[in-house]
Amino acid sequence: MSEKAVLRMTNISPETRIMMMRSDDGRQGYRRQIFAALAVSLGPFAAGLSKGYMSPAIASMQEEEKHHTSGFTVSDQQASWIASLSLLGALIGGILGGMAMRLGRRRVLLFTALPYTVAWLATGLSTSVNMLSITSFCGGMLICCITMITQVYVTEIAVPEIRGCLSSVLKILSQIGILISFSLGASLNWHQLALVVAAAPVLLFFALLFIPETPSSLLLRDKDEEAASALQWLRGPDADIRQELATIRTNILASKHYNDGKAGKFKVLLSKRLTRPVLITCGLMFFQRFTGAHVFNFYAVPMFKKTFRMMNPHGGAIATSVVQLLASCLSGLLIDHVGRLPLLMTSGVMMSIALAGFGSYAYYEDVFRNSTDLTQVEPGSYDWIPLLCVLTFTIAFSLGISPISSLLIGELFPLEYRSTGSALATSFSHLCGFVNVKTAADFQDHIGLYGLFWLYAGISVLCLLFVVLFVPETKGREIDEMDPKYVESLCINR
Repeated sequence: MSEKAVLRMTNISPETRIMMMRSDDGRQGYRRQIFAALAVSLGPFAAGLSKGYMSPAIASMQEEEKHHTSGFTVSDQQASWIASLSLLGALIGGILGGMAMRLGRRRVLLFTALPYTVAWLATGLSTSVNMLSITSFCGGMLICCITMITQVYVTEIAVPEIRGCLSSVLKILSQIGILISFSLGASLNWHQLALVVAAAPVLLFFALLFIPETPSSLLLRDKDEEAASALQWLRGPDADIRQELATIRTNILASKHYNDGKAGKFKVLLSKRLTRPVLITCGLMFFQRFTGAHVFNFYAVPMFKKTFRMMNPHGGAIATSVVQLLASCLSGLLIDHVGRLPLLMTSGVMMSIALAGFGSYAYYEDVFRNSTDLTQVEPGSYDWIPLLCVLTFTIAFSLGISPISSLLIGELFPLEYRSTGSALATSFSHLCGFVNVKTAADFQDHIGLYGLFWLYAGISVLCLLFVVLFVPETKGREIDEMDPKYVESLCINR
């Protein structure tokens, strides 16, 4: 930077100075940040493969049972346990991941990648329902650590201008993983598909060898030199990182001093700096899980077998996954330009309409089946109605609440609470997912398929109200330790 440029910057505010320094080498810095985000996104890619695995795998297991080619039987209840135990494992994984995250984001990802491969190799070689249940639980525990930490990693390395877009990359890779599992599941059995899933964590492990730890995490552990090297790598070799590094260091020290001055641990836990983000993120996670998305992911093929009269159920699942991927890409393009709140509100409205429409179709279909001669109706003539509702819901879910609820975990929590807050929100999310997936069949038995989806529609309406009343807009906002005004906010909070 020239002397004239330095002189011009002496009377400029710190936040403007940081933006000017970034803009000098912005493109090169963006490339490094994009590369790092793509490397860790192999974690969500592996998670997507595992999410997409269950639907065709359960259908494959039950198909083998019909033809007596499998050494064990899998009932509908056992299938629901196999699917939901991965979410129960994720509940434990969220707690363990939050504790382990203090050791470093990249380090924990390295330590969990290869054991996740082992879990999937064991799944492919399973010879009983009990063994499948154990591997499902262990795999869910490990992949929760991976997906939670990758979101925090991307939040901490990215500048505000591209943070939302890079966060959406994680969701896009996850959707690609689901699509690949659905597509391969149409031709591979559950043993072979498990071996495909096992390959993804190996790619993640080797990709992590080429990227640094996050500067915030290193400074939090008093590793100043390593933090400077990591930030220099992320912003580009010619970028001036002094102001940004000093801001992060000052804010971390101020935050530590602020927390040390509290009366005790209990008071710190009750601080609104922790409780408010926890309530907001846990609220969003509740609505994300209880709007039916996991029911579609885990039971897509079996559900379409029962719903469609002529359409190939694997084709319906693949079409849903393709639309989900395209919607995630669109969200990545819009999230840093439109903002978080408009996408969340649009998502809530569209989900409510789609779920109510699906429930209404199921209701009138049920009435029709009980009162009309079905031979007078052309088979499959109305398959497009439930498919359209499912696709509309998928677009709405992937456009708003799915990527943004995960992004806000990294954006809303201060650095000193980020591991604890991420663990609480992620564990609560998977607890809700476990309850939703395990009880969906029971709800359907008691209130019918239409009642289940009307319930989901009502929850989506409540989600819209929650977003309007409680969720803040974080578009373009620095995360706390990178914000030059952070120390002022601590003083005001006193």
